[in-house]
Amino acid sequence: MSKQAEFAVILKMNPMFADLGADELQRISGLCHTQQLGIGEMLFQKGDPGDALYGVRRGQIRIETGASDGSRLTLNFMGSGDLFGEVAVLDGQSRTADATAGEPSELFVLRREDFLAFLEREPKVAIKIIMLLCQRIRWQSERMEESVLQPLPVRLARRLCALASDFGSEVHISQEQLGVFVGAARESVNRQLQLWRKDGILDLQRGRILLQNMTKLTAVARNE
Repeated sequence: MSKQAEFAVILKMNPMFADLGADELQRISGLCHTQQLGIGEMLFQKGDPGDALYGVRRGQIRIETGASDGSRLTLNFMGSGDLFGEVAVLDGQSRTADATAGEPSELFVLRREDFLAFLEREPKVAIKIIMLLCQRIRWQSERMEESVLQPLPVRLARRLCALASDFGSEVHISQEQLGVFVGAARESVNRQLQLWRKDGILDLQRGRILLQNMTKLTAVARNE
């Protein structure tokens, strides 16, 4: 499979492009090029102009920000097949976080200027993107509601299940980072994880969590 065909597959998996035809996807993927990053190499920094959309061909990209105590917080992990930068590629505003390669990585890159020129020629695609942005607003509203209404174990289980679906049963994340994800103090996260550890749902190691009973964790996530 050619690199462009691979990028078309990644685009197809993203809500922003899922409803486009094979011909349209092929034309968009034809605009892309690839970029290599070594481990620890920075893709962009907070404040940089949003000039591209990225798809991960292989490797892992960490979306990070600085904490008030000078440490680094990982906000998200992007693995093979993930797409990011969809909003920046449209509005060109500054990046809101840093992006760093967690391991040697290869990225598909779609430049903003190329993509906007394509949208001017393809108004149907522009309409689809408006629909995506509306979906995002709805999703964020639901997440805000969820963070207020759902108890911590449910929020925590949902985040761990989401990470497991991307990275398998060994999740590399600190308890402080988990707290940022679910809007809770590290101490509260630790108490819940220790309870789950006693229950055989997971095991805790330095900087990572080993998920041992996904059936039980999924039940908590569903608030059953």
